[in-house]
Amino acid sequence: MLTIGIILVIVGVILYFLRPQLAEENVFEGEQKVRSKAPPFLLMFSQKFAAIIASVGLLIALLPYLFFWADATEQYFLVYPTGNTSVVTTQGVKFRGFAKITPWQKYIDVKVVDEGRRSADIEGAMDPIPIRFIDQVTATVYISCRFQLPLDEESFETLAIKFRSMSNLVNNTLVPTVREQTNNTGYMFAAQDYISGEAQSFRQTLDEQLKDGAYAVEKLENRDTIFMEIQNEGDRMIKEIQTSYTVNKILINGVPKRISHEITENNIIVSQVIVDDVVLESTFKKRLEAQRDESAKRQLEQQKIETAKSSQQRIIAEGERDKAAERVTQEKEQVKQLIAIETKLKQEKTNKELAAIALETERLKSQQRKVAAEAKAYENAKLVSAGLTPQEKAEWQYKTAVGVAKEISNIHFPQTMITGGQGKSGTPLESLIGAAMAKQLLGDENGKTKGF
Repeated sequence: MLTIGIILVIVGVILYFLRPQLAEENVFEGEQKVRSKAPPFLLMFSQKFAAIIASVGLLIALLPYLFFWADATEQYFLVYPTGNTSVVTTQGVKFRGFAKITPWQKYIDVKVVDEGRRSADIEGAMDPIPIRFIDQVTATVYISCRFQLPLDEESFETLAIKFRSMSNLVNNTLVPTVREQTNNTGYMFAAQDYISGEAQSFRQTLDEQLKDGAYAVEKLENRDTIFMEIQNEGDRMIKEIQTSYTVNKILINGVPKRISHEITENNIIVSQVIVDDVVLESTFKKRLEAQRDESAKRQLEQQKIETAKSSQQRIIAEGERDKAAERVTQEKEQVKQLIAIETKLKQEKTNKELAAIALETERLKSQQRKVAAEAKAYENAKLVSAGLTPQEKAEWQYKTAVGVAKEISNIHFPQTMITGGQGKSGTPLESLIGAAMAKQLLGDENGKTKGF
């Protein structure tokens, strides 16, 4: 655009100053041209038009020094001819005013890249970072970071004046600071802890140290003494002394103490930190493989032990089950026997109670008969002592006669009787009748006596 403007200015100036001379060289006779030394196309432009062309050319030439286009991915530091400075952080057409412009990318990438894979899109390509863990194991770290320039104009202006170019900022500040904080983070962890689940803590600590400053830490040494096995009741001998280290953050009022670095001091924003990989040294890997094999063997043995224990427990459980089943069967038989015995006892108890009731009933009946007999005897005694009335005596004689007659009618006499003689006492028939009546009377007397 500057070239076009200069060309238009030169053309306008030439046309402006050469137009009168070219017009004088043209001779006319009447309405016909006789002679012309100038080219025809030059005679088409007037001085006014030439001045316009020169002005447009001058404007086009000066336009890049008056305005510029601000890209969305960059922010700009402007230095005016008067010495004043300003900052442009937004996109669009901005007034320049003949100022010198220094563009800065808003986002800067710093990444560990191998030699054959580097490209121009990465501003801060660097080599893999070697670190050493606190247990003296070395490793190589691959990391990717993205930084954002300060958003406030004052901080950005200070940064632009301090580093003068983005290349100085990346190579002299960002890359060395990233490497330094990665090494500091490695000193805070042990390789054994890193592979045992502290990898996330490693990444988080590195992110925090880049964003807010390095942690102030203290290193503590721990010694673990291992003694020889005791033999023959002798003194114990030291077999080995293992030394380990731990790193603790220094706290002030419960808040970790921080040490600022170039990134935090210049208000550069750390927008992204990614640990791509941590490659441990080969000897440590071999040791890990040996530990893995030993751990696998140990786990296999433990599984066998657990299987044996499970089998033992299963056998014990089955035995307990069989014992419980047998116990239940025996208890059932015992319960049946107890129920039969209890039933028999209840029956015997019931029979006993029934016998007691029957005995009590008979005793009551006996007492009742005794009382009735005593009452009857008392009544008869009273009657005997009082004597019979004529009517009772007549009734008694009547019953006696009737009874005698009835007994006589029941006597079966022999068909033939031989008597020896006759005496004063009467005939034999009369003797038999008298004996029968006497027997009957004796029977009645005995019955009455028993009744009393």
